[in-house]
Amino acid sequence: MLNGILVLDKPSEWTSFDAIAKLRGLLHERRIGHAGTLDPMATGVLPVFVGKATRACEYLMCADKEYLARFITGVTTDTQDVTGTVLSRSESAPGPEAVRAALSRFTGDILQIPPMYSAIKKDGKKLYELARRGIEVERAPRPVTVKSLELTDCLEGGREFEIKVTCSKGTYVRTLCHDIGAYLGCGAAMSALRRLRTGVFTIERAYTLAQVEQAARDGKAQSLISPVDSLFQVYPAVTVGEETERALRNGAPIFCPEDFMQQGLCRVYARSGEFLMLGDAQPDGAARMINRMKNFY
Repeated sequence: MLNGILVLDKPSEWTSFDAIAKLRGLLHERRIGHAGTLDPMATGVLPVFVGKATRACEYLMCADKEYLARFITGVTTDTQDVTGTVLSRSESAPGPEAVRAALSRFTGDILQIPPMYSAIKKDGKKLYELARRGIEVERAPRPVTVKSLELTDCLEGGREFEIKVTCSKGTYVRTLCHDIGAYLGCGAAMSALRRLRTGVFTIERAYTLAQVEQAARDGKAQSLISPVDSLFQVYPAVTVGEETERALRNGAPIFCPEDFMQQGLCRVYARSGEFLMLGDAQPDGAARMINRMKNFY
């Protein structure tokens, strides 16, 4: 039985759902989920949770993400990327310095209007379903955080630009490209997107579908899968004795070991090394409890 987190390098032209369906067949495991949908044109890091690890999906949903994106100036589309229908064209061609200056306007806490081609729901309907019927509805701006935004390259004779983006959950990079183009007065549409990182999982740790398929054929799929506790490495670890482990497995409250004085989230292990749960340690006071956050045994 496979358990853990597989970092997939999602190929272009595949939906995230397509990739998960393919992995279910390759790994012969139905319990598979992912954290952070990628558009079909996008490639890169798609963390995939396998087996019992699906319980941890929610803890990666809110993680920061890092992208390498390209956008073409002088054009706008209904999808805010080059896969959509062209809405306008402009001969204006801002240079790298103008683009670099514009990026500073989109760094920090900003507001974004979600694109119509998104899975956000309005009155129970997904926006992209309405958009495909030619219906556009009002969308409220949403706060997001762009932690860093850097111009990394200028291509296609100065009409296409590459940017590196580190941002919070909920940030639409194609909307960011569209808004930069609007600020420059020429319009812009995203032409490529590659996710480099989601939380602690980076592109250097990612495997292609071909690599997963080969490993599965060789009976070595587990070697590509990181243990679920790799998601929580920033939290301190605590090992409990056999009596406490039995209490934990039976659903009873457990207490902090005397030598563990950390407070907040922690990784709880059995003496055997098995990762048991993510806990919340409260060492102050008489109780000295570790509250149960999520079991993984």
